[in-house]
Amino acid sequence: MSSPPPYGYPVYAKPPDHPEATTVLVLGALGVGFCGFCAPFAWFKGRRVLAEIDASGGQVGGRSAANAGYIMGLIGTILLGVTLLFSLLAVALLVMGAFSA
Repeated sequence: MSSPPPYGYPVYAKPPDHPEATTVLVLGALGVGFCGFCAPFAWFKGRRVLAEIDASGGQVGGRSAANAGYIMGLIGTILLGVTLLFSLLAVALLVMGAFSA
């Protein structure tokens, strides 16, 4: 166990985390891993939460969790877009193949 700092040294308390930082992290993880439709929500909510943390002037923490969720939301949104694009391409090829026979 550590001892308290000597008299005269300031004691800094960790600021409380933003209430939605963990939500952004969970949405980002879900968006990348399981449900791609959660990713855009993590991306937009993460951008807002990061802006609120920056505007607080150090009074609100949780930046690392919100930033990780934001980045995972961005990656998940890109993966979702690519998946939807390939799905539409596959359907178009199937329809063209069905009408060419």
